[in-house]
Amino acid sequence: MFRKFYFLLLPALILTNCLHAQLNIRDSAIFTPLFYATYSFQFSGGDLAKRFGGNSSIGGGFMLKTKSNWIFGVEGNFMFGQSLKNSDSLLMNISTPDGMIIDANGYYADIIYYERGFNFLGKFGKIIPIFSPNPNCGLMVTAGGGYMQNKIRIHNPGNTAPQLDGDYKKGYDKLNGGWTITGSLGYLYLSNTRLLNFYLGFEFMQYWSESLREFDFNDEKKDTQKYNSQFYGIKVCWFIPLYKRTPKEYYLY
Repeated sequence: MFRKFYFLLLPALILTNCLHAQLNIRDSAIFTPLFYATYSFQFSGGDLAKRFGGNSSIGGGFMLKTKSNWIFGVEGNFMFGQSLKNSDSLLMNISTPDGMIIDANGYYADIIYYERGFNFLGKFGKIIPIFSPNPNCGLMVTAGGGYMQNKIRIHNPGNTAPQLDGDYKKGYDKLNGGWTITGSLGYLYLSNTRLLNFYLGFEFMQYWSESLREFDFNDEKKDTQKYNSQFYGIKVCWFIPLYKRTPKEYYLY
C-alpha cells in the first residue's frame, strides 16, 4: 500500500519541485513587488543654487519588478536642509540697519531658516544583471517625472515677532512649485536569502518651477520669474521584497 502511494505521489513531488525551481531567485528572474525606504543627500544647481546649499531627502516608494527585469514604481520624498544663502537680505524690509528683527517685547528676535520641500514621482527602469549573485539584481537605470514644491521655512521660536506671524510669513517664504524629471544610475542588490536588499546610486533631478505666492514682501511685487533648477546627489534605498520564500530542497532516494 505504501509503495503504491509513493509512486502516485512521486510525479506530484517532482512537478512541485520544478515549479519552485522556476521561482528560485538564485536561478531565474522573478516577478516581485518591492517596498522601500530611501535617503538622499543632494546639492542644488541652477536658480535655486543661489538660495540653498546642500539638503537631505527621505521618503519611500513601491516598485514592481517584472520577470524581464523591467521596473515600474512610485515614490514620495520630504526634502529638508538648513543651508540658506543670503539670509540677511530676506527680511531686510522689516529689519533694523544691522539686520535684526525687533519682536513684540522690544528684544531681538531669534530667526532660524530652513529649506523645506517635497516631491511625488513616477519611475520606470531596467535592471542589468551584472556583478550580481542572481539574475534579479545588478546595474539599475531609471527615469521618471513628477511634481515638486520647495520653500524657505522661517522659524521664530515662541512666535514673538508679529511681523512673521501667520500669513505675513508666507510673503517671505519663496514658495515655488512645478514639474520635475529625474534619472538615476546605481547598483541594486537583492540577496538570495531576502536578508540584505539595498540600492546605492547617483540621482539627478531637473526642476522647472514658479512662485506659488500672490505677493513677495521682499521684492514688493509678485514674483513672476520662471525658475530652472537642478538637484543631484547620492541615493540609498533599503528594499523589502514580497516574493515567497523558496522552500528547502528535499531529495528522494
